[in-house]
Amino acid sequence: METKAKTAGSNKKQGSVKVKDARKAVESVKFSKFSPSWVVVHSKDAPGYKMELIGRIREGVKKSDWKQLIQYTDSTEKEFENILPASISSMQKKTVYGKEISERIYELARLFGLGYEVFDSKKDFKKWLITPSRTLGGKIPFELLDSSFGFEMVENEIVRIQYNVYS
Repeated sequence: METKAKTAGSNKKQGSVKVKDARKAVESVKFSKFSPSWVVVHSKDAPGYKMELIGRIREGVKKSDWKQLIQYTDSTEKEFENILPASISSMQKKTVYGKEISERIYELARLFGLGYEVFDSKKDFKKWLITPSRTLGGKIPFELLDSSFGFEMVENEIVRIQYNVYS
């Protein structure tokens, strides 16, 4: 997956990001730097990356950034209903989410970023997420994302796939 980013020198730090996936389709999308959608397409090895994410989680994710992540991942709010620690109706009433919801949103963003990198396309990763996994005890990976242990198990499985280590 290739990424190319240009950022404007403003406080908001918005940029235009071009993403090219395995199918060679090009998307041009504006992401705020360190927003959940930005996290999906950028390396986690950037200087200060984790400290910046901690700060963003503490500030809270804006509803607009959440909506952008949903759109970027070709998902719906309904799909995340059982994963997020709040109901969709209560989330629709807020403009900025609390720490617990924000942390889960960033966990999802990081997981989708890893998945897109390993599976080379959104479609292939989403297909894997909803297919029962033998190494996860026959469970559907997406259904395990409602807990931190489930996130860890799914992330570990993606990394094993990345390095061709099968159990």
